[in-house]
Amino acid sequence: MTYLEILQDYNLTVLQWVAIGLAVFLLGLSKSGIKGIGIIIVVILAFVFGEKASTGILLPMLICADVFAVIYYNRHAQWNIIKKLIPWMIAGVLVGVWIGNDISEMVFKRLMAIIIIVSVLIMFYSESRKSNKVPTNKLFSSGTGFLAGFTTMIGNLAGPISNIYFLAMRFPKNEFIGTAAWLFFIINVFKLPFHIFVWNTVTIETLVLNSVLIPPVIIGFFLGAYIVRLISNVNYRRFILIVTAIGGVIMLFR
Repeated sequence: MTYLEILQDYNLTVLQWVAIGLAVFLLGLSKSGIKGIGIIIVVILAFVFGEKASTGILLPMLICADVFAVIYYNRHAQWNIIKKLIPWMIAGVLVGVWIGNDISEMVFKRLMAIIIIVSVLIMFYSESRKSNKVPTNKLFSSGTGFLAGFTTMIGNLAGPISNIYFLAMRFPKNEFIGTAAWLFFIINVFKLPFHIFVWNTVTIETLVLNSVLIPPVIIGFFLGAYIVRLISNVNYRRFILIVTAIGGVIMLFR
């Protein structure tokens, strides 16, 4: 099949193309540091392509955006945190690969939504107390890492979990973004072979579609990076908390 024939084979309407374009534009914004909007991207793509198929379509776009993020925010990455979380995230991904075909999507989404909303409420409480205490409990980092790995494999939904962790660690915005960029670049590349050879959700056809969608990702990333520079650390924390909470509510009722 030719390039155009592969695209035509998706049989997408104009409205669907617009929705997909918006989703990948938001992906660029998200990877630039406008965190918390990942759930909107997942919802749009799942609506167009279906839950499982959309994970494979989204993954190469995530990796593309990750490349821009690690280059742009590289000097701010906190490698001690990355090294602490990566082993647990890999374990979570492997468990996600194993049970990904059997878990009830409805139960998964409801459980995730409850975890996110409760976590955000705890963070709001902590913020209201003006506490500067940083969690040092190993169970907190290992549990967060495992849950982030599991959720990113099942449905690319690790964003709210990682947001809560980095907020709890009280990272300034650039360290927050730079650390998350490297963390998810490594994990997304690790996930790729499973999507290709186990779930068969990344194919030549999906990569052709990805190639068309690269420009909105790039535009979204650089626009988002400009916006992030204008936001103070305090307002950035508030923004992430509010948007993450909204994402949890959307997940609960979608």
